[in-house]
Amino acid sequence: MNSSYADSTPTYPELPRMMGTGAYDWRSSLTDRIIPYLVQMWLSHYDLAASGGEIVEVHVDKWSYLFDIGPDRLIAAWGISEGRFSGEREKYRMEKYPLQARPLYHAGHAIPHRFGGGTDINLTAQLGSLNNGPFKILENRAVKTVGSLYFTYWMYGLDPNAEKASRVQQGLLTCGRQPEIRIFNN
Repeated sequence: MNSSYADSTPTYPELPRMMGTGAYDWRSSLTDRIIPYLVQMWLSHYDLAASGGEIVEVHVDKWSYLFDIGPDRLIAAWGISEGRFSGEREKYRMEKYPLQARPLYHAGHAIPHRFGGGTDINLTAQLGSLNNGPFKILENRAVKTVGSLYFTYWMYGLDPNAEKASRVQQGLLTCGRQPEIRIFNN
């Protein structure tokens, strides 16, 4: 494991310019330019980890995920807000999520349930204080801001086999606004 991976966080120097203002199709800009740029930055940063795994991009409903099959871990999740999701939680699926560090850690959603995020690939070990605390700020704003892009990027520290992220980056991109990107210890 490369220590520069564990000590760094991806930055997005081109993002403010790409988001710009003016008369253009925001959704096309997201799908054609911004999302590919973010994926490239996540993969470049994750490549520093040299996990040796097999990275796949998976699409479930309206959400997308980068997943490393080797160590069996989520790298990133993203999607465009369509407002509040009113479906029921699959509590029985969440209860079966293998998590050794309960109650400190929850089976957290990379894409929140109220946003339409499901279970399985979307569940990851997340500090309960983070899951029920500061993470909610951007989640709530994303739900209220239809057309915004919400994402999470998960970082795993120095252990190449770690399944629990040590840090997470959370972002919300909204047309005509500065990117809102936060990082939290997990």
